[in-house]
Amino acid sequence: METRLIGSDARTRNWTLRSAKPEDVEAVAELRDTVMRADLERLGVYDAHRVRQRVRDGFSLAYTSIIEVDGAFAGSVTIRPAESREWLEHFYVEPRHQGRGLGSAVLASVLEGADARRATVALQALQGSAARRLYERHGFTVEREDAIDVFMVRSAGAGAPA
Repeated sequence: METRLIGSDARTRNWTLRSAKPEDVEAVAELRDTVMRADLERLGVYDAHRVRQRVRDGFSLAYTSIIEVDGAFAGSVTIRPAESREWLEHFYVEPRHQGRGLGSAVLASVLEGADARRATVALQALQGSAARRLYERHGFTVEREDAIDVFMVRSAGAGAPA
């Protein structure tokens, strides 16, 4: 994926998605720790090494995009094809950019591509995570859940945010 301007407004500023590079993996791993730590600690499953290693083990240059705001690292998103669906993974936005519409704008862009491919998209979120509301606004519904995780799914064209 080439770098491309995706959106610009007063809340999200100028943001782009660009293809991930090998040197991005550590920034994504650190961001994962930053944004997920409180929820993982609340659930009693935080492990400083494991939270970063999961990114390192699953980092995919082919399917990961880096979110940049005004040319600076602001997050990541992966959309990985699987047998019957695509998986939304490693979707993290730096805290300083949260609550300003950036996550919603990036998610809408990713889902627009999935809709064009007529793909069902699935994801895994932590129980009690604020991200669940974002996903629900974009048409995801709960497929199943356990004590730690909520597995959500969205059919192609399931709706845009209200």
